[in-house]
Amino acid sequence: MPTIDSQNLRKTLGAFTTGVTVITTVDPQGRRFGVTANSFSSVSLDPPLVLWSQASTSRSHPAFRDTERFVVNILAVDQIHVSDRFARSGDDKFSGVEIDEGLGGLPIIRGASAFLECRKIATYPGGDHVVFLGQVENLFRGERPPLAFRDGKYLTRLAHDLAEA
Repeated sequence: MPTIDSQNLRKTLGAFTTGVTVITTVDPQGRRFGVTANSFSSVSLDPPLVLWSQASTSRSHPAFRDTERFVVNILAVDQIHVSDRFARSGDDKFSGVEIDEGLGGLPIIRGASAFLECRKIATYPGGDHVVFLGQVENLFRGERPPLAFRDGKYLTRLAHDLAEA
């Protein structure tokens, strides 16, 4: 099997436009954790399943590994500052971020385009990452447009009508 250059792989994967999410949880001691992730995807409608992945070396990995619930906050177009805050290491990422409490007291980021409250049902090793599979137990979708990401840059999305004339 040929060796794949990691920088070339990262650049190639950057061609795929994704949404921007912040995944949040609360550890068994009641401390809040959150991480920016674009490794989010739907899996199934019946039952309602989603997945996301996290580097196993992340400082917050033990919290996500050891808890039973997480929230996928799909950020709105004006929440770049929220994405940037949760993408960096830090002690209190929630400082100055408005939140609401969801199921089990988990933090939901106020103003997000949408959110999904999930019960973790499985984890899978994935190279240097761990894949979390969650069953959606509650959800919300607002009218605010979502934030997007491609080639290391934030984007806004525009509707594209491909209807034939």
